[in-house]
Amino acid sequence: MGIKMMHHVCIQTENYMESIEFYTKILEFKIVQETKNFHNRDFNTWLKLGEFMIELQTGKKEEKLKNWNKSNEGIVHMCFLVENVQEEFNRIKELGYTKFKIKNGEPIYKVENGYLFKIKAPEGTEIEIRDGDI
Repeated sequence: MGIKMMHHVCIQTENYMESIEFYTKILEFKIVQETKNFHNRDFNTWLKLGEFMIELQTGKKEEKLKNWNKSNEGIVHMCFLVENVQEEFNRIKELGYTKFKIKNGEPIYKVENGYLFKIKAPEGTEIEIRDGDI
């Protein structure tokens, strides 16, 4: 049978309300289900954008989460494809979000096949927004 598609990415956060606001208001995900007191966590929430989902959860109550580090093994960032990087950058900036990654003095830079910018989510996940496909 094999794999059909990627279902979701799970992200843990100690900044739940900031993360919910980021993913719903800035990246325009919709909340599918929010569960309180889920397996010793304050929240476990499903967010959806198109067919892609994020499972956003708080850490277990007795654990302290470690900060994200770009040198970690595993997933380093998530990327979303847009029609126009400059328009998406302007839209996010107009919403008051300012945690853009700067490279060579600029937030938007050219890469092979297009342009991109990166923003940091409240829990530390690096989000890439690009307009050129691979």
